[in-house]
Amino acid sequence: MPSIANFLSYVFLTTFTPGPNNIMSMSNASRYGLKRSIRFNLGIFTGFFIIIVMCNIFSVTLYQVIPSVKPLMTYIGAGYILMLAWKTFKSKPGKKGTINTYTDTFQSGLLLQFVNPKVILYGITIVSTFIAPYYHAPMILGGFSLFLAFISFVSTCSWALFGSLFQSFLSHHYKIINLVMALLLVYCAVSLFF
Repeated sequence: MPSIANFLSYVFLTTFTPGPNNIMSMSNASRYGLKRSIRFNLGIFTGFFIIIVMCNIFSVTLYQVIPSVKPLMTYIGAGYILMLAWKTFKSKPGKKGTINTYTDTFQSGLLLQFVNPKVILYGITIVSTFIAPYYHAPMILGGFSLFLAFISFVSTCSWALFGSLFQSFLSHHYKIINLVMALLLVYCAVSLFF
């Protein structure tokens, strides 16, 4: 049985850290207003849900076909989390004005999920490490998919709502924030083996 604290730590750290979804949500809200950015965030929610459902199907099938894949998937998941920790530690604030116009649509948010490596790798990691080894019932897997998509929606809406504040704060204190986030991700990766 996975640790709920480790699962939730990984979910919240990965979902709320800067990535294409959060940065685009923040940018859309600052450019078009919070109300118009909601369409984009609903597209993210829908696409994120579809990606997690696909990851559930893939991981459960893989575990049923090849039960010995669990240790390998745990190592891959831990490796990806460590890579995220390194990238988080080394990242710097982004530049303004690099976003194209018409990015506030439902379709933009939806399609972004299918080309966003962070979401795809996140889905495979979270499902193969914390969900598929322990749960197989379609209703439970669907519940996890909805929960993870909902957390993503809360994250993107938070970045949209408080985008200006976060951008300013992150720009001034990004080194210490990156260090703390990276160390928490390292903890999540190491704890997969205990």
